[in-house]
Amino acid sequence: MLYYLFEFLENNYQMPGASLFGFITFRAALAIIFSLVIATLFGKKIIRILQRKQMGEQIRDLGLEGQNEKAGTPTMGGLIIILATLVPVLLFAKLENIYVIMLIVTTIWMGAIGFLDDYLKKFKKDKAGLPGKFKIIGQVGLGIFVGAVMFFHSDVTIKREKIHPQNTQEQLTQNSPVEFYDAEKSLQTTIPFVKQNEFNYETLIAWAGEGAKKYVWLIFIPIVIFIITAVSNGANLTDGIDGLAAGSSAIIAVTLALFAWVSGNVIFSDYLNVMYIPNTGEVTIFITAFVGALIGFLWYNAYPAQVFMGDTGSLTIGGIIAVIAIIIRKELLIPLLCGIFLMENISVVLQVSWFKYTKKKFGEGRRIFRMSPLHHHYQVKGFHESKIVTRFWIVGIFLAILTIVTLKIR
Repeated sequence: MLYYLFEFLENNYQMPGASLFGFITFRAALAIIFSLVIATLFGKKIIRILQRKQMGEQIRDLGLEGQNEKAGTPTMGGLIIILATLVPVLLFAKLENIYVIMLIVTTIWMGAIGFLDDYLKKFKKDKAGLPGKFKIIGQVGLGIFVGAVMFFHSDVTIKREKIHPQNTQEQLTQNSPVEFYDAEKSLQTTIPFVKQNEFNYETLIAWAGEGAKKYVWLIFIPIVIFIITAVSNGANLTDGIDGLAAGSSAIIAVTLALFAWVSGNVIFSDYLNVMYIPNTGEVTIFITAFVGALIGFLWYNAYPAQVFMGDTGSLTIGGIIAVIAIIIRKELLIPLLCGIFLMENISVVLQVSWFKYTKKKFGEGRRIFRMSPLHHHYQVKGFHESKIVTRFWIVGIFLAILTIVTLKIR
């Protein structure tokens, strides 16, 4: 909203300093500052409200050290993340941008699913919360929306032609638009560590003939659904000890912000030889607001936590990360960048599968890990949760660096 106000003041009254709002980097800086302030200042008030509403966490006895001390800690703290993300976006982003619209819808959509789950657990005293099938329906619905927009919306394009050489320095400093020969409607994405690193989903249906390409959405949308479901569930599983999900997600989001800015900047996308995606630079503003919200929430969620994010936060975080990766055509980097989420997911799948298999074969279930998800395995081994979280963050930073390296290593 402020973007449009200052644009009006600049165009009609030549107000000094109003032109700063034309720069993505300036608005991104404001977004992260505002989100940090909102999360830290209003976070305390939200925590007090949750305490008055008796939104304390009910701890399931897993025999872990310090577990009982967490009983009664307010949950549904994901509301802090949602509020601190959306307010700066509404203030500083171009709200007609299709990618910003998708991310706002994603935040509200997944936040509503998580909120309903937490609400049923706390207010209705239903330990199971929202049945799993309804969570899946919600995730599938979001996947259909995102996949359909990416395939059918006219503003979702890539541009492949090189920039004109004139005025390059001016374009670099002023971030002014550059003329391209044509915009291309394409489902191309990026494959890491490969020299010819672009992959088009249309090749998956090319065997059916040239006319079959218009039906590639039948393949693309289920892939989008799978990505959103996997990442949101991975974030949900990771939210098991203080600060782990919020800190890991902040590392992932900072990396995605870099990719979004490069992909949306015609000069640097050409220099780094990566796919130029018009209008994705605006996504940087959403991501920086998201990063500020996560770090601000971490102020209260770090050990010992004063608030838990609940499914309101974890499902929203996972959904946002998945949709950002899809928007900037980096979804195939998710297994690397979101390696923490992947490890947590895989540990649960392996543990459950092996237990069921051995119980059927030997009459007694056996375990691969002492407990799953993976972070609980290390808790059972005697590691303090602060040490576990810090080491997981270090692994997350390492994976983020590897992901950034894929810009040039092919």
